[in-house]
Amino acid sequence: MLDDKEWACESTLLSWYGTWYVQSEIGVRKGELMAKKDTYEARAEEILQPIVEANGCEIYDVEYVKEGSDWYLRAYIDKPDGVNIIDCENVSRAFSDKLDEADFIQDAYILEVSSPGLGRALKKDRHLEKSLGEEVEVRTYKPIDKQKEFTGILKGYDKDTITIETEEKEIVFAKSDIAIVRLTLDF
Repeated sequence: MLDDKEWACESTLLSWYGTWYVQSEIGVRKGELMAKKDTYEARAEEILQPIVEANGCEIYDVEYVKEGSDWYLRAYIDKPDGVNIIDCENVSRAFSDKLDEADFIQDAYILEVSSPGLGRALKKDRHLEKSLGEEVEVRTYKPIDKQKEFTGILKGYDKDTITIETEEKEIVFAKSDIAIVRLTLDF
């Protein structure tokens, strides 16, 4: 445990990066990975919801992923005018405290709280709904007409497909063929 002076220094450093380090000594078996991931994300989102509401934000996404040898619990928050570092710091501190109380994640993990960014991935139907009429980039797993990257206006979606309108034509993609959909960045 850090004393108040160490906490102040550590929290200042970590709030800039939006990252908190949390350690646990219990590992996980490979077969439990998917169920664990879904369970951790759902439980984290339940804990996070009242915190983001109290800070005038909303949850964009929560993900629990392994990168290299490290596990990450990432919370992406947003609000109409966009979030700033203070929003991320306030949510991160409160979220970290509540995660410590709940203590349901059995791995060592790194907590990150940030905005979803300008080129945000559109993973859920609520993301697609908010982005109708916006320009998006669609990347597919396998080439379609000899290409894997498409840019166009998001026209529609349903449980199985996403439709964009390019300069040439309207294209309907099966969601199962899509690696990622994200908003395009115009500079």
